[in-house]
Amino acid sequence: MLSKNQLGFLYMFLSVCAFSMMDLLVKWSDDYPLGEVLVFRSVFGFIPVFFLIPKERLKNFYYTKRPGLHILRSIAGIIALIAIFIALRELPLAVVVSLSYASPIFITLLSIFFLSEKVGLFRWLAVLIGFLGVLIISEPGFTNLNIFYFLPILFCIGLAFVSIILRKMSTTEPVWLMTFYFTLTIGIVGLMTLPFGWVLPSVKDFFILSMIGLLGGVANLWLTQAYKLAEVSIVAPIRYLSIIFAIIFGYLIWNEIPTIKTIMGALLVVFASIIIFIREFHNKKQISIQRHD
Repeated sequence: MLSKNQLGFLYMFLSVCAFSMMDLLVKWSDDYPLGEVLVFRSVFGFIPVFFLIPKERLKNFYYTKRPGLHILRSIAGIIALIAIFIALRELPLAVVVSLSYASPIFITLLSIFFLSEKVGLFRWLAVLIGFLGVLIISEPGFTNLNIFYFLPILFCIGLAFVSIILRKMSTTEPVWLMTFYFTLTIGIVGLMTLPFGWVLPSVKDFFILSMIGLLGGVANLWLTQAYKLAEVSIVAPIRYLSIIFAIIFGYLIWNEIPTIKTIMGALLVVFASIIIFIREFHNKKQISIQRHD
């Protein structure tokens, strides 16, 4: 019989694997319009959500007392999702994944202004270290004015807003309801691009595109379950395995070789994030960061 910490470890590992596979498929899908991929992400992302709806809520599962926060969460989330999807298509996989894990840095900064949280010396130090890592990774983009290097940072900012809003909503709103409205927003935004032309996928590509939605859905559920079962200090560092997966997949599939700057910057970002997680755990708080919810 596995302990809660062991089960949490397993769920986190499964979540990392699912997110890594989804990133790979999103990068592979660049022959298809982004809006079309978003619709697949939405339609097949609904499947895991509906299995979580309690039987007594089936008739009115959509009811909420906080529609305004759902709208704000969905707007911030869709901006973050589009940014990371475009970045995955245009930049090396390891660069995008490394920059995406700078989210705790922006969450820490935004929590000061929106949650009136006090940030101590260690977390301020982590923020500075993390920003240094971001600058090292993004330096080619800044010097050559490659706008795509700004997209993972936009993703982090959007995700930080999502995390702040989720903290306010989690006291009254179940996870499946928050996920439902965001997934619905993804589909609506994707459908708005239909007049600009979609590509009819083959049977094989249809299956692969549908896996983007399924993997995104189950990955977030596994991530949430991992944080519920295990101590954050045990499971949070496992998330950084995705950087290793990104380097391996990027090299084997697209012949992408990460530069020394990318590796150095990624190490600084990871180090900064771990410091923040440790301080949050020490303060009896847990940050459950959902990547592509």
